[in-house]
Amino acid sequence: MSIELDFASVLSQWPLLLKGVAWTLGLTAVSAVLGVLLGIACAWVRTEGPVWSRPAVAAYVELIRNTPFIIQLFFIFFGLPALGLRLGPEWSSVIAMVINLGAYSAEIVRAGIQATPIGQIEAAVSLALTRVQTFIWVVLPPALQRIWPALVSQIIIVMLGSAVCGQISTEELSFAANLIQSRNFRAFEAFIVATVIYLGLSMATRAALNWLGERLVFGRRRG
Repeated sequence: MSIELDFASVLSQWPLLLKGVAWTLGLTAVSAVLGVLLGIACAWVRTEGPVWSRPAVAAYVELIRNTPFIIQLFFIFFGLPALGLRLGPEWSSVIAMVINLGAYSAEIVRAGIQATPIGQIEAAVSLALTRVQTFIWVVLPPALQRIWPALVSQIIIVMLGSAVCGQISTEELSFAANLIQSRNFRAFEAFIVATVIYLGLSMATRAALNWLGERLVFGRRRG
């Protein structure tokens, strides 16, 4: 028994694949920016913020980190309409990815903040910097530099997790692959192509984030 592979029938649907790649990258870009900012804010609350606000942030982090992403996505898309809030699949996907990345990045950033030498903070206090100024200019940049590889890895994980968003009809890459195989019945070839594209996206995104981190986030090249 011989198996004939027909990748041409999949690649001929390149507009769908290209649209899926664009949606995947778009979802990742928006969720990366907003999710990391949310994580930084939560990390600040858990380390420097008001005592009364820390339990709420801790509960949010534990809830998201200990429940599946697909459940979070389904709750936003299918559950919130029961409360009168109806969101489209794209907005639901963005919100779910931001909330998910925010919880994970909060713990990653908090670890970097807690590793800051006390001498740096004392030096900032001696220069009459406020708590917010000390956090933004003295604590946060070296903390991000320490945890940047872990943060980049988490962003990649969230990007790959966006494949679940096709379950609510968000037109990302896995949705495109599933649509193609439903048309030509070449499921093996369609998902092989999607796998290769996801691999390329992951490697390219990691390289881009490392480049951006060294030049924009840290303000200088490491080492």
